[in-house]
Amino acid sequence: MSFKSALICPDELQKALGQNVDIILLDCTIDKVGQSIKDMKLELLPNSQFFDIEGKLSDDSSKLPHTLVSEKIFEEEMRALGIDQDSTVVLYDRWGVYSSPRAWWMFRVMGFKHVFILNGGVPAWKKNNYPLVGSYIENEKTGNFKAQFQENYYADKDYVLKHYRDPDVNIFDARSRGRFNGLVPEPRKGLHGGHIPHAKNLPFEELFNDIVYKSTDDLKLKFDHFKSTGTEYVFSCGSGITASILAFACHLTGHEHIRVYDGSWSEWGREELNLPTEK
Repeated sequence: MSFKSALICPDELQKALGQNVDIILLDCTIDKVGQSIKDMKLELLPNSQFFDIEGKLSDDSSKLPHTLVSEKIFEEEMRALGIDQDSTVVLYDRWGVYSSPRAWWMFRVMGFKHVFILNGGVPAWKKNNYPLVGSYIENEKTGNFKAQFQENYYADKDYVLKHYRDPDVNIFDARSRGRFNGLVPEPRKGLHGGHIPHAKNLPFEELFNDIVYKSTDDLKLKFDHFKSTGTEYVFSCGSGITASILAFACHLTGHEHIRVYDGSWSEWGREELNLPTEK
């Protein structure tokens, strides 16, 4: 089963589910700054499982938040969710669209392409009066998912340091303009203010109409505004979450040479690293 676009609307998903299409639904919700999912009523699409970005699917040996886990761990966790190599996976979150693009990027960097995002997440599903439940299902099967790391979707500190002056590499930062320009303090301690030199600032909120992504044409205009000179795009933010919102939008506009800088400003901005910065 495949949808026309990597971004699907509630009607498309409900129609597919009504036809008894075998779809694995994953709730990818994480906390926002100052807002916890623990304070939210648990409202889920029926037959959902939890994609644990902040727990099982973050490298607990890293000092950085949300660091990508190894191929082995990702493969084990996806098999535990019952995901096969030919499964269709639909991702959503309870904010609208916030952390589901991070999950999309994780699947893509691990070589899995049959993955889609529900535009607007639970709020959009709810607006359509489609059914919601208050608990996850217990998976009873082990999938045959195989992780195959795709280096071309991934950027680390060394990659960015090597390429940040390369005119063929466009670096986009999803943080607010205040943080990008070093005018407001970073929410995490021990970080410089400012941004990676030559980076372009596209705050992730500008890609949305309320809780849903803007049209593909509008997203294309957002990227075209910067008159990018190269064919490769690298996305950064505070910790790799909202960078993935930009990466997914860039994918929707037809670009395939996209990377997420996993460490993002939580790494680049560390005072002890003393990496080049601008304000």
